[in-house]
Amino acid sequence: MFRFITSRFLQSLLALFLVITATFFMVRFVPGGPFTAEKAVTPEILRNLEAHYGLDKPLWRQYLDYLGSLARGDLGPSFKYPNRTVNEIIFDKVPVSAELGAISLAVALFLGISLGTLAAIRRNTWVDYVASGFGMTGISIPTFVVGPLLVLGLAIHMGWFNASGWYGPADRFLPSLVLGIAYAAPISRLTRGGLLEVLNQDFIRTARAKGASEFRVVTRHALRGGLLPVVSWLGPAIAGILTGSFVIETIFQIPGIGREFVNSAFNRDYTLVLGTVILYAVLIMALNLAVDIAQAWMNPKVRLES
Repeated sequence: MFRFITSRFLQSLLALFLVITATFFMVRFVPGGPFTAEKAVTPEILRNLEAHYGLDKPLWRQYLDYLGSLARGDLGPSFKYPNRTVNEIIFDKVPVSAELGAISLAVALFLGISLGTLAAIRRNTWVDYVASGFGMTGISIPTFVVGPLLVLGLAIHMGWFNASGWYGPADRFLPSLVLGIAYAAPISRLTRGGLLEVLNQDFIRTARAKGASEFRVVTRHALRGGLLPVVSWLGPAIAGILTGSFVIETIFQIPGIGREFVNSAFNRDYTLVLGTVILYAVLIMALNLAVDIAQAWMNPKVRLES
């Protein structure tokens, strides 16, 4: 198991290095620069700005300087917010997106696993059709449609919630529900498919023949194997939830990292783009590593084949 974890960890480090390198050069080759979006400045002022941020150095030197700063945990200054560093912006925005993501993930897991399990147990009944319909609807309808509809119905017409903002506990409900439904839909379909495959295996029939209740068969025997597809899918999904949804944060005016990620690309804020990409990459790789470990624990064949 230790060799398995070490191998996956080293692979993740290599992938992270490649992501950082590719992103660094890609943002530099994009037309324009961090100071071209504002009103025109004189060539002298532009040269002073570039010298202040080290943009007048050769590209290879900028790359090595950035790697050196990154090794010290310094993501550099923001070009859009002159008085703030990328570290400060990320530390300020990530807790908001993390809170939104944690609540949304709880909603997604509860709805998705519950509906998927019911659909598998009651296969080809109205319960299965309702759960499958929810899954297809949730996958087909994007969040930028569901979000405004819930705001219109529950916030504006009914007056139960605020239409936007991130102030009190009630403001968490609508955005978390919209984001949670978006992820609950595929979870329900994956849970149903995984459970149907496991429920047809011999050891399940043996457990039933021994007189085990259906509840015990599902919870003690079937779920562990049936949830393997969900566990595999959750790695990048959790990273996407925790780093924030730009659509959700825009609709509900939530000050999270999702909005900063897209705004940094529009503003050509090189260091903020790199910082958010690194954050996203680290989350994906760390969660995928956790998924690999969980799969190896749940299914020893994975560990033996690696």
